[in-house]
Amino acid sequence: MGTVTLGVSIAVPEPYGSLLQERRAGFGDPAAHGIPTHVTLLPPTQVEASRLPAVRAHLAEVAAACRAFPMRLSGTGTFRPLSPVVFVQVVEGASACSWLQQRVRDTSGPLVRELQFPYHPHVTVAHGISEEAMDRAYEELADFEASWTVGSFALYEQGADGVWRKLYAYEFGAGRATPAVPAQGSPVDEPATSRT
Repeated sequence: MGTVTLGVSIAVPEPYGSLLQERRAGFGDPAAHGIPTHVTLLPPTQVEASRLPAVRAHLAEVAAACRAFPMRLSGTGTFRPLSPVVFVQVVEGASACSWLQQRVRDTSGPLVRELQFPYHPHVTVAHGISEEAMDRAYEELADFEASWTVGSFALYEQGADGVWRKLYAYEFGAGRATPAVPAQGSPVDEPATSRT
């Protein structure tokens, strides 16, 4: 069956998700329309396709143990010079995100992996573009603010075209996966294929 590239993240809801996606595209980031606006819980991870049922069951268990929590974004930050990234900061909800991502990667589950850098929840708005464009992203979104209540996370698969598509959403406390509901009304939210 081969491998699939999976990711787990918290979607940034509307109207903020589309707004930040459009701003990211406007800064010249070619990946903008292939990546729904999100806070990462599991970075791109290759998994045997045959392990998908185990992955889904594991994520349902993680979600069942979670409660809704407040999330607030405010201002910008950067990982430069270590990594060419400008992001919107998570100023409330970071500890809940850290707790979640640890459980997603739990050593008893199917998504065990080491991280390249220490976990730092954020919303990427520019990656790998010119220094001038990253400076512009950093400055123009410095006053950005958004807040909402997080009640779910989702499993995504990266297609051969590089586009990330939502496979399943996991509601907190529900203990089950629900079919993905389009978050930003774009092709990135269309299921890649049907899974059994």
